[in-house]
Amino acid sequence: MINGELRSQVDKLWTEFWTGGIANPLMVIEQISFLMFARLLDIRETKEENKARRTKKPFRRIFSDSNQELRWSSFKRVTPAEEMLKLVRDKVFPHFKTIVMDGTRFGEYMKDAQLMIQKPSLLVSAVNMIDKLPLTEGDIKGDLYEYLLSKLTTAGINGQFRTPRHIIRKMVEIVDLKPEDTIGDPACGTAGFLVSAMEYLMETYTSPEAVITDKEGNKHYTGDKLVPYMDHIQNRMFKGFDFDSTMLRIASMNLLLHGLDAPEIHYQDTLSNNFPERFPQFANDHFDVILANPPFKGSLDYEDVHASLLSKVKTKKTELLFVTLILRMLKMGGRSATIVPDGVLFGSSKAHLALRKMLVDENQLEAVISLPSGVFKPYAGVSTGIIVFTKGGRTDHIFYYDVQADGFSLDDKRNPIEENDLPDMLKRWKKRNPKKDADRTKKYFFVTAEQIRENKYDLSINRYKETVYEEEKYDPPKDILDRMVALEKEILADMEEQRGMLG
Repeated sequence: MINGELRSQVDKLWTEFWTGGIANPLMVIEQISFLMFARLLDIRETKEENKARRTKKPFRRIFSDSNQELRWSSFKRVTPAEEMLKLVRDKVFPHFKTIVMDGTRFGEYMKDAQLMIQKPSLLVSAVNMIDKLPLTEGDIKGDLYEYLLSKLTTAGINGQFRTPRHIIRKMVEIVDLKPEDTIGDPACGTAGFLVSAMEYLMETYTSPEAVITDKEGNKHYTGDKLVPYMDHIQNRMFKGFDFDSTMLRIASMNLLLHGLDAPEIHYQDTLSNNFPERFPQFANDHFDVILANPPFKGSLDYEDVHASLLSKVKTKKTELLFVTLILRMLKMGGRSATIVPDGVLFGSSKAHLALRKMLVDENQLEAVISLPSGVFKPYAGVSTGIIVFTKGGRTDHIFYYDVQADGFSLDDKRNPIEENDLPDMLKRWKKRNPKKDADRTKKYFFVTAEQIRENKYDLSINRYKETVYEEEKYDPPKDILDRMVALEKEILADMEEQRGMLG
């Protein structure tokens, strides 16, 4: 958690961007990201310089002797403001595109970088604030970026890019990620799922004695048990894809600030024809875990979609194609928790039915978790659910849970409330037992695969949950009438008293 002072600094900078003519929240975050990159590059260069002095070994420089003026520590002191703006716009940003750093994909993230800040005083304010940020402190800089991303859900138009963090966390806990796994998100947006997965690993694989508690009572996890896996975690574990270049940069920065030095986030529409051609190793049978809340943007043209997906589910609907894609990307035994609109669970088209048959008959569909319709407000009121499945295997019983409250109000404000089914959902999932959890009047229960087939593969929770109606008891009509007459007499008496007072 970032403290109040840091939060107020970010809020002030955010307001200055808006008054400075940059109102799109994604653009604000992107511009702040670029400047944070610039400072991080300088921090990295300084570390390498100090290391080279100690070891007497050369290193690949980001800044040559002739362009030292492009370093953060140099240009942050440039005056007047107009000169700083000119230097950053005309020299620093073009230099981003030429940078090659060992073990990173920096060039891919920055090839289209542009400084959109045109007001010199705004750039100075941004540089001064970012210069004060604790970017060398892992936990704080990650929390800081999460706070920036939370602005997406309060700023309006682009909030749909960010799945609520508490929903993401429960999905990570459901699949019980292991440090030797490979994890992917085929439509990663701001990389919320991948970041939460890294946080989960750090918390889960930190010894009790290695947890650090700061003076404000916040716990920081060192991940000491992850040391044997760090090469895999840093270089091979995390993969994300998105076809929005702004998302690509924001996702990369988000992962970088959460401790991943070389996040592998690629510019790619994973439903398209060229995904298996560009990334053959990732497009088929690669991942142990996939977590996703894919965009459900309607329909695509058949010619845009790879034939391997259409051969399984012939449809133009992206919500069906993405689940099919995830099954293809998982290795045998790989597992996924994916958010889908409720229509996927009960839609009557041939494609809907084909997908559900594939999940139940050819794989192990493990859970259908119904979410309340307000979890994505104020941007979408659509009802959704989380489907949990393993590639291959056999479906015998499917765990259902009816989440009716997620800890926040289900209106547009989404204020915190006490009611929250998510902790109980996770507890029941971990202790699930088809023999014991058979009472369908509860929030959680099991349904057999055979019952699913008998109901034409309908997976919606309302098809199977049983509602208990309590009989309402009413007073006899005569008693109600007697009370009404008595009340009428009281009213008349009061009126008579009032008339007497008026003479």
